[in-house]
Order: sequence, then structure tokens, then C-alpha cells
Amino acid sequence: MGRSEELSDFQRGTVVGCHLSKKSVREISALLDLPRSTVSSVILKWKRGGITTALPRSGRPHKLKEQHRQVLEKVALEKCLPSVEALTSEFQSASGTCVSSRTVRRELREMGFRGRVSTYKSKVGEKVEKSQEEEEEDAAVDASRLDLRVGHIITALRPPQTDGVYVAQVDVGETTHRTVVSKLVNHIPVDQMQNRMAVLLCNLKPTSLGGVESQAVVMCASSPDKVEILDPPSGAVPGDRVTLQGFPGEPDKELTLWNRIQPDLRTDGQCVATYKGAAFEVVGKGVCKSQTMSNCEIK
Repeated sequence: MGRSEELSDFQRGTVVGCHLSKKSVREISALLDLPRSTVSSVILKWKRGGITTALPRSGRPHKLKEQHRQVLEKVALEKCLPSVEALTSEFQSASGTCVSSRTVRRELREMGFRGRVSTYKSKVGEKVEKSQEEEEEDAAVDASRLDLRVGHIITALRPPQTDGVYVAQVDVGETTHRTVVSKLVNHIPVDQMQNRMAVLLCNLKPTSLGGVESQAVVMCASSPDKVEILDPPSGAVPGDRVTLQGFPGEPDKELTLWNRIQPDLRTDGQCVATYKGAAFEVVGKGVCKSQTMSNCEIK
């Protein structure tokens, strides 16, 4: 595949669509068979201008080829130069091409650079560096980092000092039971809350609810008017690991990316709990499901 100037509007839109779906530059490059530099360029231009199409230009065509424009952009970001003239001289040395400072200024404006040249690095460079770091982090953000386990909710009580929460004792296959606080009083009757199997998220930082520290989260299918606790498959026992096919990584000791992973957790049309279409599974025993809630978020 050639450089980004050769991409169709459909291809540009597909790149941005994949980026909005939280795919990394590496993943988009492999999926669409495009160079990573091309993918990064399309995403960067979309972030600056909010468009994916190559708009027709009413003025003169670019005097610089695309590879030279990329060199100019790099020089502008990496060199904290005092003037357009100094930047032009640096660009000419780096690219081997000869253009006027007026052309350089025009090209930079069309790339989205504004203000004094000496501020490009501090204002634009930091933004680009941050987005690159985010892209690298996106590649590692998936539900394998969740410590999901089968648990047995032994008891669930409503202490008088708490407001609308259950305080449960849960066996997740450890030597001692975990205390789990859940805001489920208005959705789950107490007889359906205790002496039952469930799916627990076990590596969030402990939080205090109603003055009681909660050491895990009961995973539920959820809608504005209904909540159902996820059921592990028949035959599952406390401590069984819940995994997702295609996401083989190990869970974090303490999860910090819950807010970036949770939006992709949903039940499918058959009420099966999934992450990006991959089912919650206890290997050799089956999948985790809600009782009746399909196509709902999980939290």
C-alpha cells in the first residue's frame, strides 16, 4: 500500500472507525494492510481537523510531496526553533528540497499548526506524544487483565448501618472468604442473593461502601430497570478462572483500567456474557450467562 495520500475516503473512514473502536495503530495496520505511518497520519489529521475525507483544495496544489510534508511535520514537532526562516533552513537540510519560508508557513497551517514556531513543540508535540503513548497502551487493554473467578455467595445481609446494600461473604477459592458489598437490594431479593454461584471481579482496588470495605464485585447484566447476576456454567466451583477465547493474557494484580474495559462487556443475543464478542468461559465447563437479559451491558 502506498502513502496516505493514495487512500480512498472509504479507507480513511475505516481507519478512523477502527481507532474509535479502541484498536491500536498496530492492530489497524495489520487489519487493513497499511503501513503504521499511514495509519498514524490519518488518525492525527482526523484528531486535528475532525474529518476523514481528503477535501478538494481551492488553491494551489501542494509544492511538497507527502514524504517531504512528513519530514516538515517532524521537524516542526521536534525542533524548538525561533522563526519560520530557521525552521525552513532546518527542513531543507533534513529533506534535501528547496522551498521558500512562505511555502513552509502555508504547509504548516494546512497541517493544523498555529501560533509561533517556538511553541509547536510544547503545544503540539506533547499532544502527539501523548496520543502515541495512548495507542501503545490501547494495544494492551483487554479483558484478560480482569481477574474473573467463579464464586459462591454464602450469605448476604443488610446491616442496619448501610443504605440499600448487601454485605456478602463469598468463597472465591481462597483460604478465607471475601467480603463483598453490592448495591443490589433494589434489584435482587435476598433469597436470590445468597447460597448461589456467581462471577466475581477480584482485582479491583478495595473500596468502602456503607462503611464496609468491599473486596470484589459481583458481575451483573444491567439495564436501567433490571439487573441479573451472571451465572457460571454448571459444574463450576469456587476459584475457577473465567477466561475469554482470544485474550490469553494474565490478570493484573490490581486493575486500573476498568473504565476502559467495561464499555465492551455485554451479553449477546443468547444472554452469554462477552467481551468484544468473546464469551466468558470456564474452560471445559461452559460459558457464563444471565438468565433472561440479552444485549445488555455488564458491570
